[in-house]
Amino acid sequence: MPLTLFDLDNTLITHDSDFLWGQYLVEHKIVDAAHYAEKNRQFFEDYERGNLDIDLYLKFALKPLSEHPVQQLYRWREDFVRHYIQPIIAKGAAATIQKHREQGDTLMIISATNLFITQPIAELLKIPHILSTEPEMIDGRYTGNYIGTPTFQQGKVRALNEWLKNHQMDLSGSTFYSDSHNDLPLLEQVEFPVAVNPDRILRQTAETKHWPILDLRS
Repeated sequence: MPLTLFDLDNTLITHDSDFLWGQYLVEHKIVDAAHYAEKNRQFFEDYERGNLDIDLYLKFALKPLSEHPVQQLYRWREDFVRHYIQPIIAKGAAATIQKHREQGDTLMIISATNLFITQPIAELLKIPHILSTEPEMIDGRYTGNYIGTPTFQQGKVRALNEWLKNHQMDLSGSTFYSDSHNDLPLLEQVEFPVAVNPDRILRQTAETKHWPILDLRS
């Protein structure tokens, strides 16, 4: 069965879930509002420019998970998904996912956003497989660290190659939908790259390479 990969942020949803989670923490006074909001915005701008220090960002983003009991975090996350994520699922996402499901493709979300955030969204979209940066948990609490390869830029390629090896699969007939030039390393690996509401750099690349450009927001 061919593998169909979906980026999450600004692809299947119309905003960045990692950034929105930071906003949720600020608006609900779970973190120091002024400091956290500013750092969250700076990191988001670094991501858009393509020069995000992923290790530094993950230490920032995962720290709040280490400061609260898991059950409280899950309650906040459930509220976050309901009020922040469900309203921004791209209008064309369900039909696109369903098309590949009916074709018998293996469906996967592959996202730089950490697994604490992405897992319930994948469940909401009924996508069974997910590769996402994994927060470390010890003795039932998050530590604020991560384990394995951060699934960002070239890290997506490394993590996916490991997954393919473990599942005895390859990229024959594979498709990858993404909005971001940060995903060019993986877009160039799959058989059918698709630019979804792409940023400027990805649009230019897609036009040069004659990749399909898709609007899932309308």
